[in-house]
Amino acid sequence: MTQSASGLKRVWRSGAELARRSVSRRSGSQPTLGNTSDILGLSFTVSHRYRPFALVSPGFEDLDDATPAVLASLVRAATGPTVPFVAIELSGVVADHSDVVAGLQGAGGDHVVAVFSPTRRQVSIEVRRDGVTTVVAQGRADLGTRFQAAFALCENQVTALVDSGDGWQPLATNRKWVAELVDLRDPGTLSEFSYYYGAGGSSGTGGSIGSVRVSGVKAGPFGMAGLRDPHLVQRPDGTPYIRDGLAYLTFTCAGLGFFQQAHWGVFTLDLADPTEVRQVAHLYTGRDGLVLGDHAGQVVVDEANARVIVLTSSWGDFAFDGVHVRHAVTTDDVLSGRHVLETARLDLPTEVSSWDPAATLIDDRWHVAFVESPSQKPFDFHPALSAGPPGGAYGEGLERVAADSSMRQCEGTIIVGVGDRWYLLASDGDARSYPVYDLSVHRLGDLDAPYGTNIPHPQIVERPGGGYLMVSFDGTPYADDVLGYGGHGDVVIMSSKPG
Repeated sequence: MTQSASGLKRVWRSGAELARRSVSRRSGSQPTLGNTSDILGLSFTVSHRYRPFALVSPGFEDLDDATPAVLASLVRAATGPTVPFVAIELSGVVADHSDVVAGLQGAGGDHVVAVFSPTRRQVSIEVRRDGVTTVVAQGRADLGTRFQAAFALCENQVTALVDSGDGWQPLATNRKWVAELVDLRDPGTLSEFSYYYGAGGSSGTGGSIGSVRVSGVKAGPFGMAGLRDPHLVQRPDGTPYIRDGLAYLTFTCAGLGFFQQAHWGVFTLDLADPTEVRQVAHLYTGRDGLVLGDHAGQVVVDEANARVIVLTSSWGDFAFDGVHVRHAVTTDDVLSGRHVLETARLDLPTEVSSWDPAATLIDDRWHVAFVESPSQKPFDFHPALSAGPPGGAYGEGLERVAADSSMRQCEGTIIVGVGDRWYLLASDGDARSYPVYDLSVHRLGDLDAPYGTNIPHPQIVERPGGGYLMVSFDGTPYADDVLGYGGHGDVVIMSSKPG
């Protein structure tokens, strides 16, 4: 399913029917990532590091007007969000004794907005529901005479941001009271709202109104505060999905807040010049009647059967009481556009929580790696591997192979082939190392690669002409003094050299 910037279709089919279709299989499948005989013979050094950041996702704008304008009132746009991950940016703002408003408004006058008041040196967040306006957050700010203002919604968390020349800074944020007043994860509720911005009074919608000058208005899906959890898009046999030298990967798009504020996306990386990643798709999950930002998963493109297998983790409503792996199968193109995935729970051979799925067809059997977690308070997790019967579908009949239960902070499971061997990789946050296992989950050693902050995932891909890249991330935070934990994720690229 692809879509234009103005709309979003929900035509996904999940799990059972399509998962039972036969898939292309090779007897005695072998790894296809080059001719290095042993992954432990590779040595990696950091070659690139950068921080992807965007409030309104570039190339996905619903509204993009660069015409300077004088706004003497509030404007309700003809379009609005289709998922609860959006942002509005007002550039070149000059306010004349008026508050500046950006956010969402319903047809009946209800709204969820950020209000910027240069005269009162204040930024606030308001929710108006059933005729009652509630200020849910406030912050002090010297906005100056010219600035940029932004409203961001990530799940049910609303954040007001200002850029006065040093980049976007969050000044006020709230999730608890927003969620109690209006649940924007509900598609029926969200459909009531349109993008909303302009000049307002002292409460954001009333009182004395002057005018607001802007040099441009932009609105659309929220981009990212950083990226993490990289996983190559691949074919069933483990071959990376590459077009015109561009490798396709999924990343978790860090939101303005905790795990629920993140969502999932597809990106491309030029393997010959890995100086940036470019987003080509946004992925969300529809489950339990809500649209959520489930993330940390894998996309498998099965071209032989004109279908795509999608695996993800249920972080979108995480509340420290369990996580599980979900899946969907579709005939649509998830590598471009915006998509809501209707998913089902994947039946993994574990009685505890699970995340970070990785699936590859090896010797006519689907192998599905995952993280197994007996506790999330405190966090306790380790790598595990399952496998299905010969000739079986990817999500049926999975049986436990083994797990490394000696680990307590080990995630980022990835199945990769190098030379003539398959490996299970992971990331151990306690030892600050990348353990390497065989497909019996017997530990062979550790990758020779620098280990940064957080628990970086060890995604390896062969470069054209030889050598490998390791795509990972770190724990560099964004505005954690205001937003708390969750906005981390510099992209870290490492290059191999002979060991």
